[in-house]
This record gives sequence, structure tokens and C-alpha cells, in this order.
Amino acid sequence: MYTKRTELKNASGLHARPASEFVAMAKQFESKVTVQRLDDEAALPANAKSIIKILAQGLAVGTPIEIAADGPDEVEAVEKLFELVESKFGED
Repeated sequence: MYTKRTELKNASGLHARPASEFVAMAKQFESKVTVQRLDDEAALPANAKSIIKILAQGLAVGTPIEIAADGPDEVEAVEKLFELVESKFGED
């Protein structure tokens, strides 16, 4: 398993368009990929390949998250998704 932490930087958070981009990228990888918000002790890892699960997290700007992957391409999956979050999904 490979993990990396960051926070959402785009002003509108993970709404429909960036969530869709995130899920589409996650689906490119064979590994199991999850996202977990770190500011809520009750939050469970969400399947990053499910738009419903991602939107249900309610991830707003500044929300700390952990991206995790487990599988043959886990490092590439986490790094690419991390880069997408860091790019603010092309917003701003």
C-alpha cells in the first residue's frame, strides 16, 4: 500500500466536475484506490472509483485528505491523483 496526504486547494472543493476528473483518473489504474478525509475521525476511506462515494465525502477547500492505493500500480496511481489535486483541477 502507498499513501500520500494533501489538502484540497481549488476554491470550490471536490464538486461534480473535479470529482468526475478524479474518478476518471482513478479508474485508469488496476490498484484499489481510496480517499479519506482526515479532519473527521468517523470518516472511512471512500472508493475513489465511485463518483457517489467521492461526492458523499463533502470535500471542501482546505480539507485534508489521504489518497491511498493498493495494487500493482499503486505508486503511479497515488502520484497522478496527488498531482491532479495539487493542480487545483485546472481551476483558479
